[in-house]
Amino acid sequence: MDKPTDVRITVLKRMKSGGILEEYGKGVPAECPMFKEGQEFNVQDLNMPQGFCSWAWADIQRDVTVIGLGGEYPWIKQEGTMICCCTDGLSPVIFKLERVA
Repeated sequence: MDKPTDVRITVLKRMKSGGILEEYGKGVPAECPMFKEGQEFNVQDLNMPQGFCSWAWADIQRDVTVIGLGGEYPWIKQEGTMICCCTDGLSPVIFKLERVA
């Protein structure tokens, strides 16, 4: 098997769940404190980048692997790209994954 291609992860948006957070959250900030919009991480050899949230990694690792191994998502306009998110229902984060040539 060929060596996987590096993948760049960019934080696109930290979402606010509003009333859901207020009703169900306990001591949870309105936006995820682990990331900042525009922040970038580089994935090498399909390994979680240093400083990346392990919970978010568990959610996006499959998509990182697909992109890193040359796969495509036909519903995404730009080749070598995927938009995905962590599944934290109280403060989710949307990521852009890009294959790095």
